[in-house]
Amino acid sequence: MFEFLKRNALVKRGLASGKTRRRRHPNEFMHALEYAGYMRGVIFAAFVAGLALLIFTSDHPEPTKNFVVAVLFFAAAVIQLWISQPKTYVRNSRLLLVFGVMLVQLAATQLVIVLCESGTVDFLTPAVAPVLAPYAFAPLVLSVLLGRNHGLYSAIFVSLWTRLLFGGFDAPLLACAVVSGFTAVFLTLQVRKRSRLIRAGFGVGLAIWLLSLTFGIIGPIDLFTPGANDWQMLAMLTGVAIGNGILTATIVGGILPMIEHMFRITTDISWLEASDLNHPLLRRMTIEAPGTYHHSLVVANLAEAAAEAIGANGTLCRVCSYFHDVGKLVKPDYFTENMNFERNPHDDLAPTMSALIIIAHVKEGVDFALKHNLNHRIVDIIQEHHGTSLVYYFYKRALQQQEDARAGGKIMNMREDDIPEVREESFRYPGPKPQTKESAIISLADMVESASRSIEKPTPQKIEQLVTDLIAQRIADKQLDESDLTLAELNTIAERFRFTLMTMLHTRIAYPKAETKTTSMRDDKIRPDVMAGAKKPDSAPPVSAA
Repeated sequence: MFEFLKRNALVKRGLASGKTRRRRHPNEFMHALEYAGYMRGVIFAAFVAGLALLIFTSDHPEPTKNFVVAVLFFAAAVIQLWISQPKTYVRNSRLLLVFGVMLVQLAATQLVIVLCESGTVDFLTPAVAPVLAPYAFAPLVLSVLLGRNHGLYSAIFVSLWTRLLFGGFDAPLLACAVVSGFTAVFLTLQVRKRSRLIRAGFGVGLAIWLLSLTFGIIGPIDLFTPGANDWQMLAMLTGVAIGNGILTATIVGGILPMIEHMFRITTDISWLEASDLNHPLLRRMTIEAPGTYHHSLVVANLAEAAAEAIGANGTLCRVCSYFHDVGKLVKPDYFTENMNFERNPHDDLAPTMSALIIIAHVKEGVDFALKHNLNHRIVDIIQEHHGTSLVYYFYKRALQQQEDARAGGKIMNMREDDIPEVREESFRYPGPKPQTKESAIISLADMVESASRSIEKPTPQKIEQLVTDLIAQRIADKQLDESDLTLAELNTIAERFRFTLMTMLHTRIAYPKAETKTTSMRDDKIRPDVMAGAKKPDSAPPVSAA
């Protein structure tokens, strides 16, 4: 409150700006709920209560016995999740997603069983229920959102609970449920289009049909006396089995955007939708900062290739690379890649002011990202892609000016206190350091691409030395300490950078000029290409300064 009043007083006196920069403030209450132990207990209790409701409302005998078995399966599921997926176990939102999706599938299965046993619909008979149950719902959702391991985990345990809902254990039906879930996971290992989900649903439906046919759930079929078969019923059950998988995949595709928004998860499908280069910010960049736009495209290629080489999310790296330097739109002419060839605006500024302008593009980028409601991972990578690194060019320039001032001060008998102090903290980015593999890869790709522009007559040896030195410099500066990258992965990333840069920076042979006998104007009147012979100002900072 007092800070607000002080700010208003300064604004009235003209000593502060009335505008405030957008910031992404972490919600401390939600963060506490995310990792609170009691919330974990609430989620587990709610799931067990849901199991009890489903089992005790069924008409099968011995519901208490089935409930005890279901609780034992639940204890095994919790222990398995704690051992194999500790990061999911400690995050309550992930626990809620995993067990909530499995409970929804069990509730849908119970609804199918009730409808088939009630006889309200003519073709829905008890024999149709095993073919109509949505075995692949939870495996599809969790495989797409959290990865194949979570999909396989749900396929196993939700199949066990499903068998209890059908009353007792039936090995053929259990095999049908497990294999259908595994098929769903296998066909969604890399989903980049929503149509891939429909294809996975068709595969699941085909698996259900084949297994049901094999175990006699559909049929039996008498091949020796075809006239004795009920072909109408067989055709209907075949359509139900295949339609089951397709309908399940269609429902999953429809609810995925809502689940992504609720649990702050972004799938490859959404990343590809966000990679549209017609985004207003990117369109502005092509006009106002074309050098930065081209730099971002090259960084995207470098980062995606390196991420795929180590098993990280390459699509995420590509999309975030497009926007990582969007803050340069505020003052594009102060960055080397956008400077014209006539003047360097930094010539008129002190090194500290130049560094402030360079550093401010991170905060301006966050402001743009929040204003345009970009994905939270993009906001994080905008903040982290420079970490707490040093704006080395202007820091060295400030030190040189300090030395010159000291030399002049000795002649003019100036006091040491009159010489301006150069503090390294003033030339460092605010951070934080890269927190994920993808953020660290984009940080390295941004640095390597910028520095590679200063190589004269690039050769494989020069490129290899540049990449090795820059990565070693980031390691020595402790910029990668908070990411999950290992030394082996850094070596792989460096190798991908070297390969990609060599393909981009290769030189071409000089083609001989074609002799023309006639021309519409005199040769000395032809305007030369002004870009070909132009040079940047000698005082311009290196490309890697920003």
